[in-house]
Amino acid sequence: MATHRQDDEMKRKCNEAAAKTSDPLEKLRLKCLARGASGIKGLGRVFRIMDDDGSRSLSYDEFKKGLHDYGLSLTDSESKQMFQKFDQDKNGSIDFDEFLIKLRPPMSQSRISIIDQAYNKLDRTGDGLVTVEDLKGVYNAKQHKKYQNGEWTEEQVFLEFLKKFDSPNDPDGQVTRDEFINYYAGVSASIDSDPYFDLMMRNAWKL
Repeated sequence: MATHRQDDEMKRKCNEAAAKTSDPLEKLRLKCLARGASGIKGLGRVFRIMDDDGSRSLSYDEFKKGLHDYGLSLTDSESKQMFQKFDQDKNGSIDFDEFLIKLRPPMSQSRISIIDQAYNKLDRTGDGLVTVEDLKGVYNAKQHKKYQNGEWTEEQVFLEFLKKFDSPNDPDGQVTRDEFINYYAGVSASIDSDPYFDLMMRNAWKL
């Protein structure tokens, strides 16, 4: 997980970079990351707020209004250009996956590979979903303070752990590989060095 120091450093860097870039897409990405390592994970919430009619896709009007509400003032031509970058299948609307994949900070193959290794360790059943059942035997809930003082059951500790990675747009107590990658894409943006990111992941997940 990203430390507070890494988080603060990333917020500072992203705010500085956002003030300098002229690319609207990069500006939006940096504004998200300026909210900390969980900024990319929190994009689900941004998407849901933009999606006025609850259709789980964004029309151009919803997208333009959403950008304005998020504090991004763009001209009509900039908004249209940005909308077209997101609308990968050119059907005139943006779905959640298109939105997230385009905004996720790019990562090197070595980082994606170590994230995959961590996910594979968690996904003990190999069904592409990490659930409470998968966590048993991988994550020790009994070390958690709220379990030790009797406030939470073991299952509540597991669910709270999963919530870190679960999409705020659709929290369901299950973590997909994409949700896991989205979380670590935010953490990754706070770490400049590939070897350091690799070491952090190996230590965190005992790989």
